[in-house]
Amino acid sequence: MSNATYSGRPSMCRQCGALVGAGEASCGVCGAPVSGKELNGVTGDAPQTVHDAHTMRFLRAVLSRPATFTFVFLIANIFVFLLMTLSGGSENFAVLRAFGAKYNSLINQGEWWRFVTPVFIHIGPIHLLVNMYGLFILGPYVEKLYGSARFVCLWVLTGVAGVAASYLAASYQMHEGILGYFLFRGGDGPSAGASGALFGLIGVLFVFGIKFRHELPDGFKRAFGTGMLPTILLNIFIGFAVPMIDNAAHLGGLVAGAVLALFVGYKRPHQEPRVAVAWHALQIAALVLVVVSFTMVALRFNTDSPIVDNAAEQAPLVDEPPVVTYIKALNTAQLALVSALQGNSEPIGEALATLDGAPALDDNANRLREELRAIVVRARDVAGMNAETAAAKSTRGEAATSVIKDFRAWEERQREWFRNDLPNYGLAIQEAQEKPDGTNEAGKGGDTTPQPTDENRAP
Repeated sequence: MSNATYSGRPSMCRQCGALVGAGEASCGVCGAPVSGKELNGVTGDAPQTVHDAHTMRFLRAVLSRPATFTFVFLIANIFVFLLMTLSGGSENFAVLRAFGAKYNSLINQGEWWRFVTPVFIHIGPIHLLVNMYGLFILGPYVEKLYGSARFVCLWVLTGVAGVAASYLAASYQMHEGILGYFLFRGGDGPSAGASGALFGLIGVLFVFGIKFRHELPDGFKRAFGTGMLPTILLNIFIGFAVPMIDNAAHLGGLVAGAVLALFVGYKRPHQEPRVAVAWHALQIAALVLVVVSFTMVALRFNTDSPIVDNAAEQAPLVDEPPVVTYIKALNTAQLALVSALQGNSEPIGEALATLDGAPALDDNANRLREELRAIVVRARDVAGMNAETAAAKSTRGEAATSVIKDFRAWEERQREWFRNDLPNYGLAIQEAQEKPDGTNEAGKGGDTTPQPTDENRAP
């Protein structure tokens, strides 16, 4: 480039979003022409003399770099989504569990890979499209500024940090209370998505723009740093407004990205293309972690986490209200739990599959389902415990007592849901008739059972 001077200011290409140097007639990245308004200055003021050599040298050196792993991660996410769709649907609880969505109860049982795999899993096509669009926009900037090795590490680490934040939020019941209601999602339902890693990239660019503001061209300083604040605030607000969004994962990824960016330097335009061996080693380690995590998913695919071979098989009967299908699944799981405590765990597998395939209702109903599933799994473990010695029998008895205690507490929460939420689905609560001996027809005094009203009665 010559030492000529140009009027106006750097602008943003309307075609690809890249920064265009002041006075340039076309975008240096995609070749799109720059409008006369942008070429002559946005404000319409008198032309200004701007020495633009530094800006153009920075843009050409940085934006000409490849963004290989941005597209590798795009393809990987889409591929996993297609596999989930073919396995019964990405919104099916059984499929989510089988592919490695985050469940606190399963992580507590040693399934550590669920801190990694959720970053590549999405619940529904809209979820996938929104996150992949974000990766397509933000990923190339971060990868070109920091290099592929650092980008891979930042993506994986911030994604895992988001899942870990979601895990801790659910573990410590941080969703309770007014503040927790807005910040965190409650219960141990499935959680998945790349949004934690995307917020991590936002955190990286935010700190990048502030940390290196003295050496960046004006356009970069405006786009990043404090320029990221509207994006951050808007996405957090959306998380508050839309139910079932895992804000803990978003905030965890954002904080992790910001912290990492404080210590990780970017690849300056004059920096040689060589990458330190340490960064290559960390990049390989991050990729190996992802591969090993999905290998663990594949090894357990048809065992502990059954999938739905045919989505239609999990659909409710024609005209059967979803709430009826949901209640039937709860009843099946409770019967299997009782059977397991009596020493027969054979019905557990089918009961868990039925529970996983039940329709999703409101937040409280979904929480009840996941709590019951965790209790049923514990009952299965009790059934498999050794009871040959007196000490083993005592241990098994204590475990069974703990399961029964938690199940009784769960029943109380179920009754509360029956009283408060079930009428919203067109079902009436019918009090069981009390017999002269003080018990009702179900064997418990004062028990309640849901009954469909005439207009919502299942066939």
